[in-house]
Formats: sequence, C-alpha cells, structure tokens
Amino acid sequence: KLRAISFSNNSCYLPPLRCPAVAHFEPHDGSPECYLVHGGRTPNNELSSSLYMLSVDSRGCNRKVTLRCQEKELVGDVPSARYGHTLSVIHSRGKSACVLFGGRSYMPPTERTTENWNSVVDCPPQVFLIDLEFGCSSAHSLPELTDGQSFHVALAREDCVYFLGGHILSSDCRPPRLIRLRVELLLGSPVITCNVLHEGLSITSAITTPVGYHEYMVFGGYQSETQKRMECTYVGLDDVGVHMEPREPPQWTSEISHSRTWFGGSLGKGSALVAVPSEGNPTPPDAYHFYQLSFQKEQDGEASAQVCSQESTDFEDSAPLEDSEELYFGREPHELEYSSDGEGDTYNEEDEEDESQTGYWVKCCLSCQVDP
Repeated sequence: KLRAISFSNNSCYLPPLRCPAVAHFEPHDGSPECYLVHGGRTPNNELSSSLYMLSVDSRGCNRKVTLRCQEKELVGDVPSARYGHTLSVIHSRGKSACVLFGGRSYMPPTERTTENWNSVVDCPPQVFLIDLEFGCSSAHSLPELTDGQSFHVALAREDCVYFLGGHILSSDCRPPRLIRLRVELLLGSPVITCNVLHEGLSITSAITTPVGYHEYMVFGGYQSETQKRMECTYVGLDDVGVHMEPREPPQWTSEISHSRTWFGGSLGKGSALVAVPSEGNPTPPDAYHFYQLSFQKEQDGEASAQVCSQESTDFEDSAPLEDSEELYFGREPHELEYSSDGEGDTYNEEDEEDESQTGYWVKCCLSCQVDP
C-alpha cells in the first residue's frame, strides 16, 4: 500500500523533486538517523539548490510515521542548483562530512538565448565538502577530474567514495570508469586524493541496494540512450579497494523486458522496489507495474539475484509517482508487531491526523497578497 506521510508542525515545505541527490545518514555519535536531500527538479522545471534533512519525528502503531523536514542553510562555496548528482556521507578521524559531486544545471544566464533557454550542461567537475554541524561548504577542483558527469552511482565506505558509471553530456558518452575519492578531515583544511580507474561500468541511473556490510547489488539503469541494462553486478568495498563481479540476473517479466523506462530504489537489507510505467495507446488504467526484487546470501557468502515478485497495480487512494529515491527508515523490533500481514496491518482511518491542523499545508485567506 502507498500511504501518505504526514509531517510535524515544525517542518518546512518539501517540494516534490525529481532526480535529487539522496544520502542516508546512519545514527552516529548521538546523531539520529536521517536522510539528506539536495537539489532536484521542481514541477515548474526549476532547479533546487536547497539541502533538506528528513528524520523521524514520532512513530505510532499501525505503521504510522511522522517525519520532520528541516532545511539546512549552507555558507561558503555553496553548490549551485542541479539535478542528477550524488551526495555521500563519509567518516574520517572522528568527524563526518558530505561529499557532493556531479549533476547538471541550466546554462549560465550570460550564455542563454531564446533557442537554448532550457538547455542543460554538466556542472563543473568540482567536489563539494559539506559540514553538517555548521553548514560550511567548500569546493575543491582536482586535476584528475576533467569532465562533469551525471546520473552515476556513489558508494561510500569510511573516508572513501567510489563513483561508478555516469553520463558525460559534452561528449554524449558513458565511460566505463571508476573514480576513487579519499577525504581526510584534518584539523586544518581537508586533504582529498583522487584516482581514476578504467574498470567500471558503462551505466546510468542504476539502482543500488545493500546486501551486506559495504556490499551492494547494482542493477537497472541504462547502458545507452535507448537500451536498458538488464544485468546485475555485485560490488564489495573493503580495506583493499572495490571488487565487482557479474551476477545472474533475475527472470525479468515481459513488462520489464519490453519497457522503455524503469526506475526504483532500495528497500534495505537486500531488497529493492522496481516500477515500470505501463505503455499503450490509450494509456492503460493501471499506470505502473510494481515489482519487489530480493537478493539473498548464498552459502559461499556472495549475493545472488532472485526472481521478481509481488506485482501490484493497486493504486486506490495512492499518490502519483515521481522518478525518485525510496526512503527507508529502520524500525525497532517492538514496532514490527503491527506491521505484519495479520490483523495489525489493517488501516485505521482514525489514526490519520487532521491535515488542516498539521501546519504543513497552510490555507491562505482571501486577502492574501502572496504572489503565487
């Protein structure tokens, strides 16, 4: 079931964003679990430069979760508005920071004309370090990074971030390169080292789900403008570096195999959600097909792909979908008592709050002078 999420009274407005950068900040040194959301395209086709922090405000029975959304003000070298980039959390010498890289934005105002007004370009290949505690942002240019890229995969382990795949707009290519970025958060200025390897994957907009401790399955996405990538790849990060091995893909259904586009996100613990838009003329009443893809450990410790399962086209009282990430907040064991497939899974309308009193949506008066 797709259910609306309510926000606390002290939450700011979170616009519906497409292709933002999303990072999961695990509980660390007393900091609560949260998601970081930066950039993205708004419904008006404008680009956002805001950084939002999503955390759990309260939990109730019957799987009801209230979120708190707060906008983090950045100072210093603030990243420009963009989409299709990545945001990663690294830990070094007892401190944490966010690494922002890549993305696309509109042409600079001085270069825009009537013909290319909506044209986009790759952002400069700069690495931004963001201190979440103070909101300080710093930009770093590295000689190894000569091209901007977008829609790549970013995997972080301790003080290292690995950038895999991506698309370079200027040359219209998907180079199979792998970039390793190491960040040392010293007392003075940070030290960043970069190594560009040519042993990566030619892939964009891939879906990544964890299957173990710094072990991931990468699947989905595209290997060209018109061809989806149907293979699965195991990626493991350790002290030595990164290890990648192909894995047998699941038995894709006919809807997935013949679709032109697909998207999804991680559900955590070796599970992912895949959505495929229905195609046809006229448009079928079932707008999307949902599939849950599960990966499990074999006896030798490696992850294997399982078949797609749990197709769903039930969209009753469901919100429209956007091409965005899945946000999965972990639950405590005692909170799972009412989340199984038993009687506790029934929906109770009385548990819903009065949205007019939440403070998230505000109804203006007739004399409101705000310019829409």
